[in-house]
Amino acid sequence: MLNLKNIIFDLGAVLINIDYKKTEKAFKKLGYNNFDKMFSQFTANDIFQKLETGYITENDFYKEMIALNQNTVSAAQIKNAWNEILLDWRIESLNFLETLPTKYNLYLLSNTNIIHQKAFYKSLKVQTGRLSLQSLFLKEYYSHKIHLRKPNVNIFKFVVKDAKININETLFIDDSSNNIDAAKLLGFKTHLLLPNERIENLKYENF
Repeated sequence: MLNLKNIIFDLGAVLINIDYKKTEKAFKKLGYNNFDKMFSQFTANDIFQKLETGYITENDFYKEMIALNQNTVSAAQIKNAWNEILLDWRIESLNFLETLPTKYNLYLLSNTNIIHQKAFYKSLKVQTGRLSLQSLFLKEYYSHKIHLRKPNVNIFKFVVKDAKININETLFIDDSSNNIDAAKLLGFKTHLLLPNERIENLKYENF
């Protein structure tokens, strides 16, 4: 049995509900007919890679997306379509994090971007009154801030070094099999969170 000391949680489909199809549908309405090839749970083209690793600004992202469309679209339309992916927070899951024994060091590791971060912080305040997730984790790692994105193994190496944690004592929970596979390669204990699962129902003592 693993001597579990650290747990790294993903954000989307773990703490907040997301829907890739909703944002795909919204972008296709704007004329991005191949959006499913541009961005999905398992793929991200160059524009979205740059956005989610912080190598282009929000405004530059809008400009690049507008340039790809033969239709006339605005930055506001692109922003709204992009934010369609974000649904409601899993309140029970958030509350559960506060009940985990203090023997566990909790971290957040998310592929995200400045547009989504502003949007989910806003919805977090509306739903829970929280201004951020800071009180729930020792540290939050966002892809656009550390310039690395899952499933690149270097993002896991960065977290291990920065947090000064032992991989053999760390559990990584994510909803993407690609991300789970990358973490496994480095020796993390992992759990692929299925659509019908919630973190509050997992048996952490078994990891």
